[in-house]
Amino acid sequence: MAAPCVTVCSVARAGNLPQDSGASRSAQPAVRIGQRRDRGDTTTLIDNADSFLQCRPLRVRMAEFRITFKRKCLFVTRPTPLDGIRIVDLTHVLAGPYCTYQLALLGAEVIKVEPPGGEWIRHGGSVAELNAQQLGLSFCVQNSDKQFLEIDLKDPAGLEDVLALVDEADVFIQNYRPGVAQQLGLGIAAVQARNPTIVYCSISAYGGDGPIGGRPAYDHVVQAMSGIMETTGTDEMGPTKVGAPYVDYATGLNAAFGVMAALAERTRTGEAQVVDVSMLDTTLNLMASNMSSVATTGNDLPKLGNEAASGSPSSGCFVTSDGVRLMIASNSERQFVNLCDVLGHPEWATDERWLNPGVRRQNQDALRDRMIEAFSTDTATSWEDRLVARSVPASRVRKLSEVISEGQPAARGLLHEVAVGTEGMPVQLPGIGFLLNGDSLGPREAPRPVGSDNDTWLRRG
Repeated sequence: MAAPCVTVCSVARAGNLPQDSGASRSAQPAVRIGQRRDRGDTTTLIDNADSFLQCRPLRVRMAEFRITFKRKCLFVTRPTPLDGIRIVDLTHVLAGPYCTYQLALLGAEVIKVEPPGGEWIRHGGSVAELNAQQLGLSFCVQNSDKQFLEIDLKDPAGLEDVLALVDEADVFIQNYRPGVAQQLGLGIAAVQARNPTIVYCSISAYGGDGPIGGRPAYDHVVQAMSGIMETTGTDEMGPTKVGAPYVDYATGLNAAFGVMAALAERTRTGEAQVVDVSMLDTTLNLMASNMSSVATTGNDLPKLGNEAASGSPSSGCFVTSDGVRLMIASNSERQFVNLCDVLGHPEWATDERWLNPGVRRQNQDALRDRMIEAFSTDTATSWEDRLVARSVPASRVRKLSEVISEGQPAARGLLHEVAVGTEGMPVQLPGIGFLLNGDSLGPREAPRPVGSDNDTWLRRG
């Protein structure tokens, strides 16, 4: 049997691998770092530290891994691909801080600059005790693993403090309304004048150009502007916004992606980079298929309510015997056959009206009526279990509390407990949102009060 594939990483700098005193690296005994890794039709076997360092063909090359010798074996610790990257963070509320939080989880040093008294979202969240300490959950979610400074940017000395930080930084990120950073003396030209190779990232609602460029907005306002509310719900309900502030968080992820791309381009060219991220751009790209269709045809798409975007007649939402809704996706022929089998009507799959997707679409009303009747005979949980067992994607509609309690987020390491505030209240905070070499990269340090690190970073005479 072939050895299992494992993710193995090359090392960016040989200095990350400590030398064993009194012996050269070549003298080290062979140490198995990874087993066989299949890469298409080629296989690479890594047997020792030298081949680990020199193995360039490997597909996964996350730099900046710290590797240490211990008892003549190699141990790979938490991935920190942005170790050594310093970020000056002048963002506030959700989108910008969520961007810098992602970068902090990846190992960057993030210096967060807040106005006197801290940003207002420190008082937001569902735990009153933390709100009173200016460490509300709405703030904590995207502000772990940062240094916290309190600086008045309207004071010339405060401005100079920030520019002094810029001198030694790799990235500068702000999410002021277009034009405000320039008014404060922190526009692109001013920042690049202090640091000619810096990555400058600006995050705003609509960008600084175009017919609505420069307007202010928050998540729900951008939802209205983007058209997503007109595609959500039904005609009877009217336009409906998405419940969570997904525009903010998606924009933060998009900005982090842009910063990573800019850092790679700076490494390639040695030149300063400018990243311009807009909430509207991000939102439109989140519904790329809708946007492409409307832009091409000029016709708006109908509201789908809880129906599948695929338009498959055998997919969608059904009410079950306990009143709980069940979402299913039966798009392929095999899924349709299995669905009919589970519903107790295998004959539907051979009925001339539903033999293939084309005729099913023509006769979908009759098919849907039968499916509605069938699903009403058992509970959502029962149907879900039976359908999933036959490889038909299905899920009853759950509350967020159910998703968490059922254990899938825990199994993936998505949530991480940190102690917040003067009493060390245990708070669950999200990690990076993917696994990197099996690590979900959660926060290591809880958010702290505004200005906690002024003495460390602001060395005034």
